[in-house]
Amino acid sequence: MHSRFLAAAGFGLSLMLATTSTGHAEESTAGKRIALSNFYAGNSWRQAMLQAWSQSADEAVKAGIIKESKIVNANNSASEQASQIESLIVEGWDAIVVDPISTTAINGAIQDACDAHITVIVFNESATAPCATHIITDYVSVGAQQAEFFGKNLQGPHNILEIRGIAGTSADEDMHKGLVEGLAKYPNLKIVGSVFGNWTGTITQREVAGILPSLPQIDAVATQGGDGFGSYQAFKAANRPTPMIIMGHRQDELALWKDLLKADPNYNTFSISSTPGGSKAAFWVAQQLLAGATVPKTIDLPLPVIHKDELDAWLKVMPEGSVAVTPYSQEWTISWIQAANAGKPAPASPVAKPGDM
Repeated sequence: MHSRFLAAAGFGLSLMLATTSTGHAEESTAGKRIALSNFYAGNSWRQAMLQAWSQSADEAVKAGIIKESKIVNANNSASEQASQIESLIVEGWDAIVVDPISTTAINGAIQDACDAHITVIVFNESATAPCATHIITDYVSVGAQQAEFFGKNLQGPHNILEIRGIAGTSADEDMHKGLVEGLAKYPNLKIVGSVFGNWTGTITQREVAGILPSLPQIDAVATQGGDGFGSYQAFKAANRPTPMIIMGHRQDELALWKDLLKADPNYNTFSISSTPGGSKAAFWVAQQLLAGATVPKTIDLPLPVIHKDELDAWLKVMPEGSVAVTPYSQEWTISWIQAANAGKPAPASPVAKPGDM
């Protein structure tokens, strides 16, 4: 897997030059240790996120940029995640990157880490602990962009099925909010059913299959990522027409989209999701903070979108069963931080190339 990277010495030199040439952060982090606290690992997106973290962290260790990295997973339990963070504090990690289970449930543990002079970065989901640095993904926009797409492409009255994520998470609530608020501009579009698919294809398929018999014709399916293929399978098994299904960056969804286009060149959709590569950006933000960089307390991570004309390019680099991973590097992250500090737009999200996945 690591054959695609440069030799460790050259890789490390290029990264150190990328850091020092900016005049942004020059303190050595060679002796620093960065841990990841993740609350859920039960779907392909999460597995890709953990793999993306490991790719960046392992190469940084090999290059001598940091000393050590570690991942702990909390099995979708707030108490377990809080306990694991407390253990990381005792173990003396220099930075803890947190994908939190809720906006408030682990704030106490995050504050304890800050009080222990540990650098804390929150990403992907939201937590309200003010001492942390927060990498923000605009999940409201995920729902809002789908509503706008439906409004522009569905004329007249149409019924929408909403697939939600994990109940109680900030990401699910934000995407739902964006969809509902966006659809308010289009009174002919109506959500007639809603299920929680846990961002997992098999659960989505089961839940959609359970609700379909009670629903009228469905013209479109709003999703949150990882729901497209399972939704399609449920409609197919029920012998119901395939609606407009928004995809979510999984390889099975993008391959399905291509197949649907072969059967009907006018089939219209797009793919939107946060990227598992956000863990790469979060890792490098942690490293930069430890190196002395100035980083805004909240910093927005761009939201990747895949359109029809990009479909083949992504499928060429995505192994079966994978998720589109935006390959954020240390150099890109430094540019992103500098843009945020200057109040400028983030640099364009990098596109995966052969060998990146």
